[in-house]
Amino acid sequence: MSVNPVRVGVIGLGSVFEKYGKLLSEHVMEGGVEVVDVYDVVAERQDLQSARFGVSSPSSSADALIARSDVDAVLVLTSMQQHGDLAIAAYESGKHILVEKPMATTLEQAARLVGLSQNSDRHMVCAPHVLLSPTYRTMYDHLQAGAIGDVKLARALYGWSGPWWGQWFYKQGGGALFDLGCYNFTSLCGFLGPVKRVTALVGTAIKERVVDGEMMKVEVDDNAHVLLDFGNEVYGSVTTGFTIQKYGHAPAIELFGLSGSMNMFGDDWAPRGFEQWRNEANCWESFDETAPNWPWADGINHLIDSIQQDAPTITRPEHSYHVLEIMLAAQQSAREGRAIDIVSDFPAPIYPEIGMADPRLVHDPS
Repeated sequence: MSVNPVRVGVIGLGSVFEKYGKLLSEHVMEGGVEVVDVYDVVAERQDLQSARFGVSSPSSSADALIARSDVDAVLVLTSMQQHGDLAIAAYESGKHILVEKPMATTLEQAARLVGLSQNSDRHMVCAPHVLLSPTYRTMYDHLQAGAIGDVKLARALYGWSGPWWGQWFYKQGGGALFDLGCYNFTSLCGFLGPVKRVTALVGTAIKERVVDGEMMKVEVDDNAHVLLDFGNEVYGSVTTGFTIQKYGHAPAIELFGLSGSMNMFGDDWAPRGFEQWRNEANCWESFDETAPNWPWADGINHLIDSIQQDAPTITRPEHSYHVLEIMLAAQQSAREGRAIDIVSDFPAPIYPEIGMADPRLVHDPS
């Protein structure tokens, strides 16, 4: 086990960094982390966080930060379009990395990251971190135990009216699927395994938006409904977009098995417990949220723990690659008006406190 602080460098200090920064501060106070460098294209942000973490000589570029020999782990928290190149550069330089979602915007970049991870002793944690929440873990455990039987239908939902900052959200490489749907696809695939085929309706409902105080043309999707075929007559759907003003009490995720049902409340990145119906019990059973303050940036805690304990990560880069393939296939399906086959696979998550993964969720790439 490591006895020295994990030396962290952060690239990207915008709104996403706020939650990660809070968690990093806690690790710094406990002595487990030292933030040795920070970089952002906005000088004011870099100056603010340098002062906060006591960084005396912050790097003048992302490449300079990555090249530092005194950085153990790099956090890539930039706009989506930069994730792939920066994560590849950091991993190739021998760093542990955490990369925000999506891990990349092309399959070529994502494949490079997966290949690097399979041939390195460096850890890679990819957002979103929904599989780490206690509620998700408990639901996963119940599914493994057969609480509702074989799941045959699933539905997931996440959306809002869209950001009014960051024009990159609405430019090529951005969009609602990459920013929002990514959560739901990660969740459903974690529960049900790899998708075999995708059919989707994806479009741009709002052609122009005011972002950063000026009107801009929207170049990417902001509205999507995606159907997922997991094989063996298991089907799911994801509804997402920057077109959803509010939704009421609809569960974030609904799972329908042959002997019961299970619903996650809240959003999958901010769960509020769950309920399940088992035919044998003939009633709804409620499970209150056990960690109401669970942070969606929990991946940084997981990365640091994995480094210090030299333990494998629960979430795997292959899972993130698979989700990216699904999202790109959804866009292709909408353009071409046909179903798109998915060819990638990923290992099922293995939670140490739960034990071996469900054999039904262990995937043989062959």
